[in-house]
Amino acid sequence: MSNFIEDIISDDLKSGRCKEVVTRFPPEPNGYLHIGHVKSICLNYYGTAVKFGGRFNLRFDDTNPAKEDDEFVRSIIDDVKWLGADTTRILFASDYFDKMYECAVLLIKKGKAYVDDMSAEEVRLTRGTLTEPGKESKNRDRPIEESLKLFEDMKNGLVPDGALILRAKIDMSSPNINMRDPVIYRVLHEEHHRQGNKWCIYPMYDFAHPIEDAVEGITHSICTLEFEDHRPLYDWIVRECEFKDPPHQYEFARLSIQRTIMSKRYLKKLVDSGAVDGWDDPRMPTIAGLRRRGYTPSSLIDFCEKIGVSKANSEVETGLLESCIRDELNITAERAMAVLDPVRLVIVNRDDNYSEELDFEINPTAGDGETRKITISNELYIERSDFEITPPPKFKRLVLGGTVRLKGAYIIKAVGYETDGDKVTLVKAEIIEGTKSGEDNSGIKVKGVIHWVNAKDCIDVEARMYDYLLLDVDEKVDFSERMNPDSLKVLSAKAERYLASAPKGKSYQFLRQGYFCRDSKSEKPVFNLVVSLKDSYKK
Repeated sequence: MSNFIEDIISDDLKSGRCKEVVTRFPPEPNGYLHIGHVKSICLNYYGTAVKFGGRFNLRFDDTNPAKEDDEFVRSIIDDVKWLGADTTRILFASDYFDKMYECAVLLIKKGKAYVDDMSAEEVRLTRGTLTEPGKESKNRDRPIEESLKLFEDMKNGLVPDGALILRAKIDMSSPNINMRDPVIYRVLHEEHHRQGNKWCIYPMYDFAHPIEDAVEGITHSICTLEFEDHRPLYDWIVRECEFKDPPHQYEFARLSIQRTIMSKRYLKKLVDSGAVDGWDDPRMPTIAGLRRRGYTPSSLIDFCEKIGVSKANSEVETGLLESCIRDELNITAERAMAVLDPVRLVIVNRDDNYSEELDFEINPTAGDGETRKITISNELYIERSDFEITPPPKFKRLVLGGTVRLKGAYIIKAVGYETDGDKVTLVKAEIIEGTKSGEDNSGIKVKGVIHWVNAKDCIDVEARMYDYLLLDVDEKVDFSERMNPDSLKVLSAKAERYLASAPKGKSYQFLRQGYFCRDSKSEKPVFNLVVSLKDSYKK
């Protein structure tokens, strides 16, 4: 089923408005990309350029040197590549600064722009309201030659920051506030990450963006709904700057996810304040954070396909995103065993020399029946919660005198335990003979199956258990007051030796625990919780 953007493009191709679709993804390099940008990348690349056999540009909107950095440029390129989008055409708005300057001079010469000496606060106060028109500047009718000279002075570094601005001359009584003589250039003596100190005037976004699109021959400039009121200004600029075959702007609803920060400004605050461990902290909704946590490109693309493209703002349940990666890992992830809260279990009817190899199924959903070898001895670790001295109602795991099956191994019976105060320090059990998995003809029925690791060859691992950064409280409360103090819990766990060679970035299903990904940065065996096993999302 097509969406409204696809319908527009189809009509444009049929009518001949364009012969080839050209789209762009235009991030500002002032932070790392987050999952909201994934939706835009998928729409501009997979949903338009690829679908209609067109071209796609990755263009950096680097017009504000005070906030931009090469680190962010590199991270964005890496993220777009990781998502599978075309990065053969990497472009920079700053390469068009000469053209933008020419356009500004053209507007001045046409009487469509003027140099003003108002401060930012004065501009704001004279802009008017939704019900009252704005007030014209005393400089609005400044002679063209005077504005040209002052604008050249601005360019040549003769004017201090904030002393002069260039404004488009449109309509101070327009019902659209964006058309009330908007500022299109400001003085800023700041070194640019690519242009160095060549420029000390920089174009405003609303002026630069349509020119960038026009220069690149963009046919469909797709942006989010907050720019809908800016479209008349977009059209005015490409028209008055006399571009042939001008681009057209279209708006779609941006992505909003429950309990998720979707603002680079706020995400930067978290990084700068030390509330998280950098932009790629696995709790962050950045693409780098999601990748480190264990999300895959295909799961994020699948998520974007499921939420679709519309013109109505709405909030997506977090469960849908989790469902996408869970469904994928259920099919692709190898199974392994790890005990997150370990307690020792000794098999009393086997001696210290006991060691036996068992077959362990790699992935039951694959349907190929492939197995690998695991080893059992007389000393194991099990989850502390899998043994209870005084079990709650309907408890189906191990109790004194009760039985459970060790996954892939034998049925065991608890015959004793040791404590240190109220805490169980050791469980004693015995193997019930003739109950080996795959060879059991005992007829014994057990209510529970528990996972375990061999204490004699297991490894120590760090399991990082992640929860949402934000608490599920009133969204009107500032995000700083909604921070979840339990968004990260670090557990000292025991894992089977097989996981010692786990490649960085590879995900596994820890039986009965969830899906975990080997951390890509830590040299120690650290595993990040990707998502739990339980799917609460209603599909």
